[in-house]
Amino acid sequence: MKASKVLYKPFGVALGAAGGALAGAVFRKVWKVIGHDDEAPGATDQERGWREIVLAAALQGAIFAAVKAAVDRGGATTVKRLTGSWPA
Repeated sequence: MKASKVLYKPFGVALGAAGGALAGAVFRKVWKVIGHDDEAPGATDQERGWREIVLAAALQGAIFAAVKAAVDRGGATTVKRLTGSWPA
């Protein structure tokens, strides 16, 4: 196993946790602006309609995917700079 891959494992786990927290914070801020509410609706929220629930879920998924990709790419780039090889 390459040294870069071994180095990336714990680094990637820590980055994943931080990225999840960051994505959650970004989504809450975006939802406050778009949804005009402090909390996004849950799937079983009886007071909200289908459109709002599905929009919130799609937006949350898109934000989480974008943040995850950015964090993963940044982590891999950093490991390459430190070790000289890509952690794949």
